[in-house]
Amino acid sequence: MDTWVWILISVLALVAGVALGFFIARQYMMNYLKKNPPINEQMLRVMMMQMGQKPSQKKINQMMQAMNKQMK
Repeated sequence: MDTWVWILISVLALVAGVALGFFIARQYMMNYLKKNPPINEQMLRVMMMQMGQKPSQKKINQMMQAMNKQMK
C-alpha cells in the first residue's frame, strides 16, 4: 500500500505543479503585454500608409482605443 500512496502523491504534485505554473506564466505574460504592447501608434501609422490610407490622428486614436479595449 505504501507504493500506491507515493505514486498518488507524486501524480497529484505533478498536476498541481503544472496548474500552478500555467497560471503564473499566464499572469506574467498578461503583465508583460500591458507594459509592452505589441503595437504602438507609429506602427499603426506605417501599416495604414502601406495600405494606401492617409492616417489621421483621430483614426489612429480610435484604432488604438479599440485594440486596448480588446486586450482587456
